[in-house]
Amino acid sequence: MKLVYVFDAYCGWSYGFAPTLAEVTARHPELPVEVVSGGLFTGPRAVPIREFGYVQGANARISEQTGVVFGPAYERLIADGSFVMDSAAAARGMAALRQAAPERAAALAGEVQAAFYRDGLSLSEPGTFLRVAAAAGLDTTRIGAALDAPASRHAAEADFRWAAESGVTAYPTLLVQNGERVAVLAVGRADPDSIDAALERFGAGRPGTTTAGH
Repeated sequence: MKLVYVFDAYCGWSYGFAPTLAEVTARHPELPVEVVSGGLFTGPRAVPIREFGYVQGANARISEQTGVVFGPAYERLIADGSFVMDSAAAARGMAALRQAAPERAAALAGEVQAAFYRDGLSLSEPGTFLRVAAAAGLDTTRIGAALDAPASRHAAEADFRWAAESGVTAYPTLLVQNGERVAVLAVGRADPDSIDAALERFGAGRPGTTTAGH
């Protein structure tokens, strides 16, 4: 049995969910966590952040409901408005980190989001992922090579396909999977206790399930 966390590095609600995910993983060290990038801002949606007029209002709600803090450097990006959120680039970087330390993927996803939302760093810049890797004690030479490798692009594209084919339409989405049985534990936001309760129902075979695989 494992958890599957479908998120987007440029999704503010995913950033807000990070503390909950950290608590869930701390409570359930026996459950591996697979991290999948969803691809929120790709193609025609990869445009300057000023095009998304709802961002500041959404961030205020995220802070109020989850307690996460948006840093001054990030707020300056919002005020300027020219920054382009490119989920494909972010997913490639996440794939490189995940490949280096799959067992730490959930924590690394949180650090990637903190680099943007707390520190205002671009997730299109390789240096951002090298900084995350260095702070995590990972091999930055290996990850630097992986960032430029076709395998990371292919992994990001595979993530996007899986999320779409699995019917995930909102980020973050936390799933639990046991063989072919899959259930949704949380979409958007949830508290660790409610996720624990959903896990117990899943173990007893009571929640509605679907089938998927990744």
